[in-house]
Amino acid sequence: MNLFVLTNNPERASFRQRIGVYLGPLSGNGIECEVARLPAGTLARRRLFRQAKGFDAVFLHKKKLNFPDAFWLRKYSKKIIYDFDDAVMYSPKMPQRDSFLRFGAFRRTVKLADMVIAGNKYLAEHALRFSPSVEVLPTGLDTKAYRIEASPKNDDKIRLVWIGSKSTLRYLAEIKPPLEQIGCHFDNVVLRIICDEFFDLGNMPVEKRLWSEQTQVIDLVTSDIGLAPLPDNRFTRGKCGFKVLQYAAVGLPVVSSPVGANAEHVKDGCTGFLAIENRQWIDKLTELIKNPQLRARMGKEGLALARNFDLSVIGAKLTELLTRCLTNATL
Repeated sequence: MNLFVLTNNPERASFRQRIGVYLGPLSGNGIECEVARLPAGTLARRRLFRQAKGFDAVFLHKKKLNFPDAFWLRKYSKKIIYDFDDAVMYSPKMPQRDSFLRFGAFRRTVKLADMVIAGNKYLAEHALRFSPSVEVLPTGLDTKAYRIEASPKNDDKIRLVWIGSKSTLRYLAEIKPPLEQIGCHFDNVVLRIICDEFFDLGNMPVEKRLWSEQTQVIDLVTSDIGLAPLPDNRFTRGKCGFKVLQYAAVGLPVVSSPVGANAEHVKDGCTGFLAIENRQWIDKLTELIKNPQLRARMGKEGLALARNFDLSVIGAKLTELLTRCLTNATL
């Protein structure tokens, strides 16, 4: 069996986490994948789509199709599998505003696909409006890669950590007020930002760690409490909670907004706390800062949770879904 994997950008984090990490295991299970970047221009994409005739199926990552692309991809493909892990039908900057073009392209792509793989239940509910063949597949991670030994800390600092991209840094900025309050009450608390862009706080030191594949795990392991704030809107409800799983995989308790997959991944009072209002953020962070035993207990529970999302578990389910689709088994 062979798959023609099409994506706008094979270097993007979404592609690595959803598809790239499984290319080896899929090959080991008899599913060979060829990855191609979607070019600009309708004619260039049509030439690329023509290659689909030599594959058992096309695996389309996240891309919404316009009418010409949908026509030619369907014409040349034996089967189409569509995978998405964001609320691509809404604008991240203006999620409250309906977009006929965005939603129309999403509807067209989902209707075209023989199988749709959604990153969480919220996304799956949108896809089910236009296709009966929708499966939920959470984003997984290699938990063994997160279990590294770190040197004991030589200070008494409590590090709050956030990891993400500059496009989502604004979500962390939304909890600046409670962070500033925490900084007023504790002189040993530090905010660590792992990103490619940063901001400063007035009452709390900020450690700025440039994100890299090589250093992200040690930066997480040497932190104490994970932060996962999200505003509640139609776009963010599609978030698949990868950073919460990263925190869990290194044994960190987390304080998170109950939005998107975060609401499912964070077991309130067990692996961390859920917080909505500023007062809740202050209270929950204060409780964790003051209680190292609670941090340790929640971190241990988080480790157990993360194992449910290990690459071996999610990869096996992905292999099963693809095999069923490619062999015409009942979906």
